[in-house]
Amino acid sequence: MDWQLLSLSFAAVFLSELGDKSQVAAIALSGTSRSPRAVFLGTAAALLLASFLGVIVGEGTAAILPTKLLKAIAALGFAIMAVRLLWPEQDIPQDFDPD
Repeated sequence: MDWQLLSLSFAAVFLSELGDKSQVAAIALSGTSRSPRAVFLGTAAALLLASFLGVIVGEGTAAILPTKLLKAIAALGFAIMAVRLLWPEQDIPQDFDPD
């Protein structure tokens, strides 16, 4: 295993993901906590675990289904999302109040 490549990939993804929703959660929690280091470590560990689970599930799916089928499913999913964004089911009036 190429440890330099592993550490470089880890550092790049780790640092780029910290600026995501995890950063907002960490700021909110550390502002009210007496131990910001524990908040940071907990946030980092949660991100790593979520990424690890994503890799495991993705690898398992790739081992079961053929690549062409996975690409077709992904393309279909993105197409469906695009159509739903272009043609919403109903328009919500400007003065809509759910209460």
